[in-house]
Amino acid sequence: MAADMAGDGGRELSDEELLLACQRGDRDALPVLIKRHEHGIYAYLRRYTRDPVLAEDVFQDTFLKVHEKIGQYQPGRPARPWLYTIATHQAVDALRRAKRRRGTSLDESRDRSGEGEGARLGDAVESHESAPSERMERGELAERMRAAVDSLPDLYREVLILAYYQEMKYQDIAEVLGLPLGTVKSRMHAAMGKLAEMLKGTTPSGTMPVLKPKPAGAKS
Repeated sequence: MAADMAGDGGRELSDEELLLACQRGDRDALPVLIKRHEHGIYAYLRRYTRDPVLAEDVFQDTFLKVHEKIGQYQPGRPARPWLYTIATHQAVDALRRAKRRRGTSLDESRDRSGEGEGARLGDAVESHESAPSERMERGELAERMRAAVDSLPDLYREVLILAYYQEMKYQDIAEVLGLPLGTVKSRMHAAMGKLAEMLKGTTPSGTMPVLKPKPAGAKS
C-alpha cells in the first residue's frame, strides 16, 4: 500500500483503519499515524509533564507502546482516545520515575516554553467589558491563566488540558483518564471554580471572569 495509505477510491484511511492495518502487519501504517498525531500528542505531553525534554522521551515511548499493544486495539473503538490513553499512562510512569530520581515534588517542575497556551484557554474567559484598554491587557491575563492552570492539582489540570488544549469531548476524556463520565464533569466544574477564584480581580474591569469550556471541535 502506498505511503499515504490511500483506501478504496483513493480516499485517505481513517486512524481506525490505520490501526487495523497495523494489526495486519502493514509497516507503512504506523508511520502515517505518528505523522498525523505527532504535533498534538507531543503538545499534550509537554503540557502534561511540564518538561519539553521529558515529553520527547514519553512521545517515543508512547508509539513504542502503541506498537506493542496494537493487538489489543478493538475494531470500532475511536482511535484518538485510545492513543491518548497510552500517552497518558506513559507520561504518568515517566513522571513517577523522574520524581523518584529527583526526590522532589512534581509540582516544582514547570514548562516555561508553552507561550500562547494561556491565551488559548484565555479565549474561554469572557468578560462583559471589551474596551481597548482591556484588550491591551489580554496578554497579561493569558499569562496569569497559564500560570493558574499550571498550579492546579493534577486531577484538575489533566481534565483542563484534554478539554481545552486537545479539545476532547467529556466522554473521550473519561476514556483517556479511565474515569466515570460524572467524575470528569465534576472535576471540570471544580477546576473552573478554582481558576475563577485564582483569577478573581485580574480582569481589567476588576470583575470575576466567566469561564466557559470550548465546544468540542472548536478551533483555537
